[in-house]
Amino acid sequence: KRVREEQMKEITTDSKLVAYCGLYCGACRAYRKGRCPGCHENAKATWCKVRSCCMENVYLSCADCKQFSDPNQCTEFDNFLAKVFALIFNSNRRACILKIRELGVESYAAHMVELGRQSLPRK
Repeated sequence: KRVREEQMKEITTDSKLVAYCGLYCGACRAYRKGRCPGCHENAKATWCKVRSCCMENVYLSCADCKQFSDPNQCTEFDNFLAKVFALIFNSNRRACILKIRELGVESYAAHMVELGRQSLPRK
């Protein structure tokens, strides 16, 4: 019995693939395998408080929020589920948001493509 190899999309620079929480969907396995449309297009992600908040406030990501200089001060951003995901996937969404603020969304997307990662790693 042959195991079928799934085709994966190449990781390309696209600012529309920067998730509301700062992850880069363009490097995500589920996105690259065609199983997820990315955060901004994922209508099933109604459970995500970060996504809901950003949509309500018309933010491209939490980097646009002026209420919190540190995204971890926000309880929508720094919640239990986020901490679990951070451990499982070795992701640092806070660092991603700060990097978006530093570089801008276009350069951040290019940076993540260069790294080939969907998140900056936890320290």
